[in-house]
Amino acid sequence: MNDTSGPAVLPVTGNMIHGMLWMIFSCAMMACVAALARHLTSEMHPYMVVFFRLLTAQICMLPWLFRNGLGILKTDRLGLYITRAVFTMGGMLTWFYAVSVVPITDVVAISFVTPIFATVGAALILRETVRARRWTATIIGFIGAMIILRPGLVDMTLAHWAVLVSAACASVTILIVKSLSRTENPTKVVFYVGLFLLPVSAVLAATVWETPPSHLWLGVALIGPVATVAHVTLVKAMSLADASAILPFDFARLPFAALLGWLAFGELSDMWTWIGATVIFCSGLYIGRREAQLGRRVRPVAQPGIQ
Repeated sequence: MNDTSGPAVLPVTGNMIHGMLWMIFSCAMMACVAALARHLTSEMHPYMVVFFRLLTAQICMLPWLFRNGLGILKTDRLGLYITRAVFTMGGMLTWFYAVSVVPITDVVAISFVTPIFATVGAALILRETVRARRWTATIIGFIGAMIILRPGLVDMTLAHWAVLVSAACASVTILIVKSLSRTENPTKVVFYVGLFLLPVSAVLAATVWETPPSHLWLGVALIGPVATVAHVTLVKAMSLADASAILPFDFARLPFAALLGWLAFGELSDMWTWIGATVIFCSGLYIGRREAQLGRRVRPVAQPGIQ
């Protein structure tokens, strides 16, 4: 008779693959946020878009708070939440400014420096084991992004530098999210960001306030919920696998962004974009296959139940 009194046993490979799938879905949602932001900033100041993005996101999370009660917000890691909020605001403001000026595919391509920063941080700060193949996948993916940008052939504007600042902030928040996901509920991690940032964004929006035209209200209503789904699924991915294992799949944002840029704004990607995208996808698929092969050689370990 099998003993079922112990903790549930889940193979490491299963968690790894699930984390990768959640990451890819999160990338698709992030590309949708970029498209919505591009649409809204064409007629609205980025400060206002940031405010509405946070406001609508927080509203759609209220049912979760009512269902669980204020007790669900109890935490002993408040300092880490505040630190994340500071870097998130910096990254959000610079990113929304950049996406209002630079084509979506360029913004996404430049932001691919984020996994490079974060993978290094995962090894040095979080002390995660980063295998050579993970480094290789991340670097190859970055090379794919450089094929798209072709450094030296494209002028770097203030908006391009803003993407780099946003990417630096994002790399810090990724590491903080990974740390928080070890002990905190994924939805709570997202809720706290809005709780801290909404008042700040309201003050900024008030300085440039203009009532949005009626044809933008659908985008205003959608940007927060879509961003919430993107971030909750990102935290979920982080809770299932090492950050350095799933970060190569962050490059999946590019083909999603290119497709939306074409459908919504008529931005046609050139040959180099698709060559770079192919390199990026191959690197992600290779590391995923290798992780699955290695996982089958590892003896299953006991995992705590997931609520």
